[in-house]
Amino acid sequence: MASGTNIRTYFDGAWHDGDVMVMRAADHGAWLGTSVFDGARLFEGVTPDLDRHCARVNASAQALMINPTVGVEEMVGIIMDGLSTYPEGAAVYIRPMYWAIDGDPSIVTHDPARTAFCVSLEEIPMPPGEATITLATTRFRRPVLEDAVVNAKAGCLYPNNQRMLREVREKGYTNALVADALGNVAEAATANVFMVKDGEVFTPVANGTFLAGITRARHMTNLRSDGYAVHETVLTFDDFRAADEVFLSGNATKVMPVTEFEGTHYQVGPVTRRIRDLYWDWALSAH
Repeated sequence: MASGTNIRTYFDGAWHDGDVMVMRAADHGAWLGTSVFDGARLFEGVTPDLDRHCARVNASAQALMINPTVGVEEMVGIIMDGLSTYPEGAAVYIRPMYWAIDGDPSIVTHDPARTAFCVSLEEIPMPPGEATITLATTRFRRPVLEDAVVNAKAGCLYPNNQRMLREVREKGYTNALVADALGNVAEAATANVFMVKDGEVFTPVANGTFLAGITRARHMTNLRSDGYAVHETVLTFDDFRAADEVFLSGNATKVMPVTEFEGTHYQVGPVTRRIRDLYWDWALSAH
């Protein structure tokens, strides 16, 4: 999507400088959306949970019924080779991707044995430590497994997220707080969500309508190790209106404090600041 700079592309067994062309017009992934991806990060010389992101893109491919062709260890090696050319201290967004190439005689379904693979690297700065966002509700909801491949990080899911973002940005907010099919909070349009109430941490239970993220799981582990009570549970919009702190969790930003939800204002509180410190301490000491 070329949102960054200094782009490198791995395709057809080699690294290439720039945003080179990898998908053909007749590829099944181009015209019927059979594509999956994952996102990881290089920052301050570390690539936290890179192996887990590589494993998840393979799992996403299998969920979309396409055949992943690169093992996790091999994929990590390819990515680290590509990152080795970036300057020291560079912040790089890492996207491994698969897509289906051929359809079968019925056209709509694809041949799972014919899969393309690439990796896109882009220099994209980490957000500054003082960055914050605001949230609003949207009429669009997260689908369920019976409607969409919500158990994959699939490209075909993201037009719905774009609708959410466009709607709330027209209202003057940054991101959307999104409901599941039952009307309970699932996540934000681009990240998982946490809230803090009376010093305890809450996040929507993973009910199959959204990807329970790798960074989300890391935060829960870090918080519990630090003595915090962390609850995965059903949460309503009113729960978020009554919260003391709210923050988003995702690979692109790791921790993003929320300062407003449709007129309800929050401080960037001590738990949000602590989870950011915990993540950076873990990432820089574990790698």
